[in-house]
Amino acid sequence: MKKYFKNILAGAMALTMAAALAGCGGTQTEGTGQEDAAAKEGEKKETLVMATSAAFPPYEYWEGQTIVGIDAEIAAAIADKLGYELEIEDMSFESIIPSVVSGKADIAMAGMTVNEERKKSVDFTDTYATGVQVVLVKEGSKVTDVKQLFEEGANTIVGVQTATTGDIFTTADIEAKGLGTVERYTKYGDAINALLANKIDCIVMDGAAAKAYAEKNEGLYVLDTEYAKEDYAIGLAKDSELTEKVNGALQELLEDGTIQSIIDKYIVSE
Repeated sequence: MKKYFKNILAGAMALTMAAALAGCGGTQTEGTGQEDAAAKEGEKKETLVMATSAAFPPYEYWEGQTIVGIDAEIAAAIADKLGYELEIEDMSFESIIPSVVSGKADIAMAGMTVNEERKKSVDFTDTYATGVQVVLVKEGSKVTDVKQLFEEGANTIVGVQTATTGDIFTTADIEAKGLGTVERYTKYGDAINALLANKIDCIVMDGAAAKAYAEKNEGLYVLDTEYAKEDYAIGLAKDSELTEKVNGALQELLEDGTIQSIIDKYIVSE
């Protein structure tokens, strides 16, 4: 009798439980629709990942725990215009293009010069700034004019950041012609330290960055003569669906003066 009673009780409890669950299920389904709608309304934005080498002031550099600079602000303006959250990944310069090619990053911005070699790996947007390669020296340097680097028997030790256009130019103009030695550094900061320690004679780098380093390091100055001129653009993976969007946003920011105001904020015209 007890066993029979237990069976009835168990059955009743099972039915009650099933009904309760069924009731909960109906409410939950209705609630899920509302929650999904709310979640969708406050849905997190997609992320636009920018690959850079943040030791290139005033284009990108660390300020406390944040990467700031011309490229950082332009990328933020583009991301905002396209409805993305911006994420900046700091890495060695030579890793930037591979990270875009592999899909680890969406865009490459690091004072990135457009050249034929890089075009083989990535697509570029239109130009957003013009850069000038200059020669940074220490007071008392034997190098007092850019022309000296190309003179027969010069035997100059030139510092560059690996894979930059400074590296490309000096490799062809100086090293390949036996006019000197090119010392390559992962970071510009290392090249600056080498210059201050008299381990190299000069550094070939972007003019704005050279000026920034000269202002922070007493005894360094930029030679008056330019080494070369170049165009800066944003690199994206070949045939990326983002290229047209990013270039469109870039053009709008160029036309409304936003990009020029960002550049003027960091580079004061003399």
